[in-house]
Amino acid sequence: MPCVPVISPAQLACGAAHSPLLDEDAAPQTPVIAVDVDVPTALGELAAATRRAREGDRLLVGLSEAAPADLSPGVAQLAQALDMTLTAREPAPGDHAFVHAPEPATALAEIANAASASQRSALVLAALLRMTETQPIREALDAESLAYSTLLGGAEFRQWLATRGPRRRPAPEPDPVLIERDGDVLSVTLNRPARRNAYDRHMRDALVEALTLAVHDRSLNRVVLTGAGPAFCSGGDLDEFGTAPDPVTAHLLRTRAGAGRLLHQLRDRVEARVHGTCVGSGIELPAFAGTVRAAPGTTFRLPEIAMGLIPGAGGTVSIPRRIGRWRTLHLALTGRTLAASTALSWGLIDSLDVADTAPPGVFGADRAVRPLRG
Repeated sequence: MPCVPVISPAQLACGAAHSPLLDEDAAPQTPVIAVDVDVPTALGELAAATRRAREGDRLLVGLSEAAPADLSPGVAQLAQALDMTLTAREPAPGDHAFVHAPEPATALAEIANAASASQRSALVLAALLRMTETQPIREALDAESLAYSTLLGGAEFRQWLATRGPRRRPAPEPDPVLIERDGDVLSVTLNRPARRNAYDRHMRDALVEALTLAVHDRSLNRVVLTGAGPAFCSGGDLDEFGTAPDPVTAHLLRTRAGAGRLLHQLRDRVEARVHGTCVGSGIELPAFAGTVRAAPGTTFRLPEIAMGLIPGAGGTVSIPRRIGRWRTLHLALTGRTLAASTALSWGLIDSLDVADTAPPGVFGADRAVRPLRG
């Protein structure tokens, strides 16, 4: 297990986390450093530590035994500047910089293990989330795609591909996306149920076509996005990973031919109804929608870091704008499965279907929902 240095805010202010990141072989040194934010610190040192945290090259993880509401304003500002803060006390839903961890030291070890196994992708993701936090959506999506394309050429992704071994692409589905119009409502259904709606290039192109129709037809007041079968979307089709002709083409396809921009453009008219397993793009894309409803038992997961990559379907843009960059980083680094109840309290989804008699993936028009906001 990697050893994680734990420093005080005063030590952070003095540059304890700012030694050179890369060794002589260009390998990251000590990618994760913890900051004990409970150590009493003078206001001037807290301000200096906050500035240092914003400039950090490493993953800076705060540790606290206190409730976030009990922290002083200076410590709270430091937590905002860190990449996340693990707290032993349950934070309020809006305290996005904090992740509840009954045993912060154990949670820190889990993060350190993940960052150690995929150092470059973890560091790239943390830096990207800081950089795009306040960027406009279009520019942030470009930044995500450029970072993703960089990692496609990295050793960690090549190692994952080699471990996975060669795979044969499945035959394309005849109708990977179904569309149906009912008055001013356009229903768009991901339709590869035998593959749990794995998101491949054929599905992407068909989804983009459907969304483009909605963009240009202003008589459509609502777009309802669903998935056929037992899962809304199990993420990118792994059999396509690493098959782009080159990273530049991959970047242009993800951005100029991707669905993220269109979903954001249509945000106020889109309702995503998710169910079952939502992995990678299966939550990255719905998170752009103005409203996300989940069926009972729905789960969410971001597995890309373990593959030497980062979320690449817009998730570093859509998800932080719902749950903050801190919890997004935690979700991506750990690869943990997030239950619908936690997703609701965090704001990743807006409502949870409370009727437990519905078949998986089926939403009734009159089904009761419990709203999170408004």
